[in-house]
Amino acid sequence: MKKIISSIVALGLSTSVFAFDYKLEPKKINDNTWCFLGKLEAPSKHNGGFMSNHCFVSTGKSYLLVDAGATYELAKQAYEKMSEIKKLPVKTVFLTHEHDDHWLGASFYKEKFDAKIIGSSSINKNYKEGSKTRMFKMLPKDAIKNTKIVRVEHEIKEATSIKVDDMEVQIIPVGKKAHTSDDLFVYIPSNKTLFSSDLVMNGRITSNRNGSVIGQLKAVEMMEKMDYKNLIPGHGHDTSKNAINETKQYFTLLKQRVLEAVEEEIGSAEVTKHIKMEEFKDKALYEELNSRNVFDAYNELEFYEEE
Repeated sequence: MKKIISSIVALGLSTSVFAFDYKLEPKKINDNTWCFLGKLEAPSKHNGGFMSNHCFVSTGKSYLLVDAGATYELAKQAYEKMSEIKKLPVKTVFLTHEHDDHWLGASFYKEKFDAKIIGSSSINKNYKEGSKTRMFKMLPKDAIKNTKIVRVEHEIKEATSIKVDDMEVQIIPVGKKAHTSDDLFVYIPSNKTLFSSDLVMNGRITSNRNGSVIGQLKAVEMMEKMDYKNLIPGHGHDTSKNAINETKQYFTLLKQRVLEAVEEEIGSAEVTKHIKMEEFKDKALYEELNSRNVFDAYNELEFYEEE
């Protein structure tokens, strides 16, 4: 009997030991908000997909989340860290867009708490149970284990105000392609915190592979009208009121320079040689992403007419 018990204990320990260790530490934003801020890298087997931001907000009775991280294991470890601050159930998870580094972790909260999943309709449109997203394809087994596709139960298609316990949460769609085809940002009036997700990044170059320069600038304009003290980007560690500045500058200059290149009849094959965006050359992922952003912007703006 002792041998059986020892084997069971050893099995439990080995499961824990061989789980990917994300080494998480929450950043306190204000009295009731904490965020896990990912590395300024592309997803890899070394970071386990922890390269985006997700946040916990305490209502006093439960936690609501804005995004959920890239894996079940990341979400589990984040919740364990938050339980050291205050052990509350997770009642609601808001998912801002379809990129899997932001929402696959919702499978943990659905399983453990039957949390309500609210968010972008593009997740349901583009993924179904059993879909193998890029995280499934690139992450090691100890990071991706137990991760599943979960459905968004309440799709947000227009500006919506929802009460979670006694806390008002505003969810606002951009209404046109911006970072992706269907992006939301989240605002909590009581603590004046705006969660932009990937509509804002800082400290690194954005990826605009599924997006639009014009849509991004519209999103920036919409968010700047909000009365916020803190802005939480989808990637980046600046969570101050000025967190939006890099994104605004990047897309403003990108639009201006690409339109000038079109006017000068510089072709798409040459445009990345002419537009370097050198103000951002010291930002993470510049070499990997900037040229592609310039090329995609040219294709978008070649026949653009100002509204």
